[in-house]
Amino acid sequence: MTRLSDIRFSTLDLAPIRDDGNPAQALHASLALAQHVERLGFERFWVAEHHNMDGIASSATAVLIGYLAGGTSRIRVGAGGVMLPNHSPLVIAEQFGTLEALYPGRIDLGLGRAPGADQFTARALRRDRLGSAEDFPSDVEELEFLLGPRQEGQRVIAMPGVDSRVPIWLLGSSLFSAQLAAAKGLPYAFASHFAPRYVHEAIRLYRENFKPSAVLDKPYVMLGVPLLAADSDERAEYLATSVFQRILALIRGQSLVMRPPVRSMKDLWLPHEQEAVGSFLGMAVIGGPEKVRARLEVILEQTGADELIFTCDFYDPADRHRSFEIAAGLR
Repeated sequence: MTRLSDIRFSTLDLAPIRDDGNPAQALHASLALAQHVERLGFERFWVAEHHNMDGIASSATAVLIGYLAGGTSRIRVGAGGVMLPNHSPLVIAEQFGTLEALYPGRIDLGLGRAPGADQFTARALRRDRLGSAEDFPSDVEELEFLLGPRQEGQRVIAMPGVDSRVPIWLLGSSLFSAQLAAAKGLPYAFASHFAPRYVHEAIRLYRENFKPSAVLDKPYVMLGVPLLAADSDERAEYLATSVFQRILALIRGQSLVMRPPVRSMKDLWLPHEQEAVGSFLGMAVIGGPEKVRARLEVILEQTGADELIFTCDFYDPADRHRSFEIAAGLR
């Protein structure tokens, strides 16, 4: 059985904006968290691309990665991920080639095939060329080519970017990217922090169909896990109500700014909404140290994951820091 001490821990951050805060505060808090988990020995710190969401400050992902990498020294920093339909592969190759030139050996490029936004926002991002999830395999191949060694007669190069060989990860919340990652021999990250429904089937497909590549000789699976840990079960359940409120707002199409925890959610949601939030957080780890340990051990036993990447959207940054300290203390 895989033990907690055998795997890597990482962090996925959305730079959440509080109801009493602003984007600058959220971005500074993101750097403070990256520095904190670096001291705790975490492997990587990723940020995710989202657009047109008032509670998330990580939309300019490559810019934020540069800020985070510049304020840390060891931890790998990257995108979890860049939503490739929103961008030209050449632009992404240049952005991440630049980051790799500035912070060699520390940059990761996770790629998603969803736009991460509604169609109005997607149109605003791409103007006259709307990207499509159907283009994802060819876009990934083009990006790999642009980040690889320069070929004889190659007319378009990414500079910086060419021959940088920035590590590419495929991200997914369904089965498509699992199969593509297996076919290409790439590491695979499943978004079980918000879409746990297909996690076991996706991992099985990836492992069964994996083809070794120059990048990877055997499958490598990373799972997204909502980490809502505190010094006691009661404290964790109380702090988790901020996360419940945020997901409820997402379901209702309301503002996503972070709200302070409440003593009870009873009067804030309807039964079907409570069920929907619970489904969203099906992989969540909520509790004090011992409960967190037990839950993580079950996840590892069921999935055999090689790495866990934690999200934590507690309202107070100090509570977020403590949550990661608890996880680090379990290894």
